[in-house]
Amino acid sequence: MNKKSKVVRYNKWGYIFLLPFIAVFLVFQLIPLVTTIYNSFFLHMEDGLTVVGPTFIGLKNYSTIISNGDLPKYFTNTMIMWFMGFVPQILLSLLLGAWFTDPSLKLKFQRFFKTVIYLPNLIMASAFAMLFFTLFSDMGPINDILKNLGVIKESYQFMSHVWSVRGLVATMNCLMWFGNTTILLMAGMLGIDPALFEAAQVDGATATQIFYKITLPLLKPILIYVMITSLIGGLQMFDVPQILTNKTGDPMRTSMTLIMYLNKNLSVGSRNYGFAGALSVFMFILTGVLSLIVFKVTGKDDKDGR
Repeated sequence: MNKKSKVVRYNKWGYIFLLPFIAVFLVFQLIPLVTTIYNSFFLHMEDGLTVVGPTFIGLKNYSTIISNGDLPKYFTNTMIMWFMGFVPQILLSLLLGAWFTDPSLKLKFQRFFKTVIYLPNLIMASAFAMLFFTLFSDMGPINDILKNLGVIKESYQFMSHVWSVRGLVATMNCLMWFGNTTILLMAGMLGIDPALFEAAQVDGATATQIFYKITLPLLKPILIYVMITSLIGGLQMFDVPQILTNKTGDPMRTSMTLIMYLNKNLSVGSRNYGFAGALSVFMFILTGVLSLIVFKVTGKDDKDGR
């Protein structure tokens, strides 16, 4: 009986230590989420000093989002720019991770290089976007270099072409996040038993065979985690295209993302809380569905049931 009471007494401290997390979760996540869903069923707008609502309108905000055709367009923009940045990011991170964790290479100054590749992740996205805006402007240094090399005769308007803007956004996202992805993949690679590599080398396996047959399969959980978190971050893409295009999403709104669209409905002077709430719910559902698809596609068991 005394032992049971001691167990209960010890368990009590676990619940006490969980209280701060529960309080923060309730105040900053669960309550805002429920409030957002609740507001999505109301007409509630502010246009300057004029306030309309809140008036219950049911699913009208949702039907408006579906009927106006903006959601598919901005979702496509977001996914294109995320995919363009994620593919080179994961390939570069895998290459660097394999390079840094290969003991046979005996690389010097590893700590220095690891620090350098992680530094872009510490730079504010707004500063990164302003840097690229300056570099690739019509009178910027990139155009000057290309003209001096004879590649172009007149300045190329990077900000006026669809794929150049999307490419710049993807490049910035890749540069900012490949260091973080490299660190995660390196941690996964270092956690693999070295005896597996030694046995493969004894059996005559090449470095390429070892990477594809041992490293990649054992990295699967880390790769799934990286893909899911990157996908969620891609859906929330905002600051880089917002600053690079001066909040317009130009040319022709082809770089307008979902969060930019959401922010547009919550801008100062003209706020549409109900519509923004419905859009947030759509984004929540999209995030859940896409994450589930990734889990289903990448989480299939092997033929032997593993």
